[in-house]
Amino acid sequence: MLAALFWQAGLWPDPVLVLRLRADVGTLLLLAGALLTLLALPAAAVGMHAARRRARDLEAVRAACADDRHRFLRRLDHELKNPLTAMQAGLANLAALPAGAGRDAARASVEAQVARLTRLVADLRKLAELERCPLERTHVDVGRLLAEAVELAQETPDRAVTLTLPQAPWPLPPVPGDRDLLFLACYNLLDNACKFTRPGDAIEVRAFEDGRWVVVEVADTGPGIPEEDLPHVFEELYRGENARGVEGSGLGLALVRAVAEHHGGSVAVRSRQGEGSAFTLRLPAG
Repeated sequence: MLAALFWQAGLWPDPVLVLRLRADVGTLLLLAGALLTLLALPAAAVGMHAARRRARDLEAVRAACADDRHRFLRRLDHELKNPLTAMQAGLANLAALPAGAGRDAARASVEAQVARLTRLVADLRKLAELERCPLERTHVDVGRLLAEAVELAQETPDRAVTLTLPQAPWPLPPVPGDRDLLFLACYNLLDNACKFTRPGDAIEVRAFEDGRWVVVEVADTGPGIPEEDLPHVFEELYRGENARGVEGSGLGLALVRAVAEHHGGSVAVRSRQGEGSAFTLRLPAG
């Protein structure tokens, strides 16, 4: 009764109007919900597409890692099988030969293969340690380090190695890093040049400052590297066509790359077949 009196006096809203307003509000809310759902659909689709793309990228990385591991194991099998086969043959000869020069030659062959396997295992250990051991950084005098590496490399017969270091206006800045590892990287580049050059070829070692970098370059006038081998020369155990008959573990340049990257640097190569090669090691200056 009271509600009727208020309605007749104009003080109570029309029930029909109230119902209509409620219906309109409900419709608006329904439309707003539908609109939000429609707006969310593209975002959800984009999210699902990005997730699928990330999954594909991850699978591609996994496949590439599996391929790299397969290639590494295949090369390792090859590098281990050759000296082991030679050792077996040498031991068979030792058993069959009487004492004398022939027996001594067979023993020397076995000892050479044992040394080769020892170097391979040592280099594999160095690679493994580089991946998990922190650097013991000191300020390394790269000029003195290169002089020591050149002196050691000059023990290779008939190899002319020259070293050029800047004197003016100032010497090379020091490089913060592990001196033993940096020596290993520089010496491996130099040793690689000595192995792949011929008597009379020139080997030049240069070092200079380039902004915040100390750059070491080892160049030679050797036979050069085939173009198809260039992308792979820093891979573990990779041996190109021109490496046949050249002694080595196949890990020297891989160690150079690992040491360079461990110090925040890089290594690269450029080469012209029949003219020579140049390896460039870049290290951050201290």
